[in-house]
Amino acid sequence: MSGAGPPALSQDEAFARIRLLRSPHVGPVSYAMLLQRFGSAGEALAALPELSARGGRRYRACPADTVEREIEAVRMAGARYLFHDQPGYPALLHQLESAPPILTWRGDLALAAKPCVAMVGARNASAAAVKLARDFAKGLAEAGFIVVSGLARGIDGAAHEGAFPGTIGVIASGIDIAYPPQHAELQERIASDGLLFAEQPPGTEPRGSHFPSRNRIIAGLAAGTLVVEAAIKSGSLITARLAGEAGREVMAIPGSPLEARSHGCNHLIREGAVLVQSPDDVVELLSGFDGQPRSSFRESAPTFDFDPGELADAEPAEVAGLLTTAPVAVDELIRQSGDSPSAVQLALLELEVAGRLQRHAGGRVSLAG
Repeated sequence: MSGAGPPALSQDEAFARIRLLRSPHVGPVSYAMLLQRFGSAGEALAALPELSARGGRRYRACPADTVEREIEAVRMAGARYLFHDQPGYPALLHQLESAPPILTWRGDLALAAKPCVAMVGARNASAAAVKLARDFAKGLAEAGFIVVSGLARGIDGAAHEGAFPGTIGVIASGIDIAYPPQHAELQERIASDGLLFAEQPPGTEPRGSHFPSRNRIIAGLAAGTLVVEAAIKSGSLITARLAGEAGREVMAIPGSPLEARSHGCNHLIREGAVLVQSPDDVVELLSGFDGQPRSSFRESAPTFDFDPGELADAEPAEVAGLLTTAPVAVDELIRQSGDSPSAVQLALLELEVAGRLQRHAGGRVSLAG
């Protein structure tokens, strides 16, 4: 029926989805493929041991009682689950190949449906940059944009404060963990009057590997990412790169070449990010954004034509011998193997469930180190 949404999610299927995603070696990409191949999370869970055995390893899924404790922790935190195919899941985020299948959230979910701009930058930001970020965020909020950031010290905190309450915080911990601790009050204010998202299960303390994952959500929620101040080796540049890979606008505020904290922004501009000097510049770029960014700071997307629906009938290709610990594009594996995209993707799925495959940004994969 035209205009019909997805079928309502039963409690059993919701439980099975959480358990599937919390099971070893199941990430956003493999989760989506498992649902495509088996039709439901319950059927996918039942198939995991056989898939892993074909990949060369034994397998044990996440215990059911672990999921029961997680669901209770989400409830106790005053949070709710949001599944990838439910109404309210942010449309731009859904476009990412690595979109989080399940988020937990607190606050006003309607904010994620409004035009969003991500603002990121240095934790040890200069006083001038902090004020600039706060003023930019205030101007963007007044223009009708929701400001997305990661609740870190420095630029992130200033962006949230300037845009409040029109702001979305994305954290690298569980929904019940305040990080950094000095932003506990700000995080609670955002959860009460703005919107707070977490991908990690409740009780999860942030680890280094969680921050790039958080950054892809920040970039994915927004039509464009603005870097205010950042050094060359900065997580903010990771967010900018992820925004570019997703086909979103990448913007940067230029700074003095004598200031190391400006080198990252200047580098982004040299590599194709759009130079902006006022909130009006950002509004002009993002108003009516149609998926065609003006910035050229992005990598080419994978070229293979893959229909996930074909996974249901596919037979796995022989690709393990083509892989090393050096990342390679999936489309290159398809060309070299001579097999169909679905056959290669199924083989990669089996290797990943077995813990032998690692996925990287830009549609690349490698053997696990």
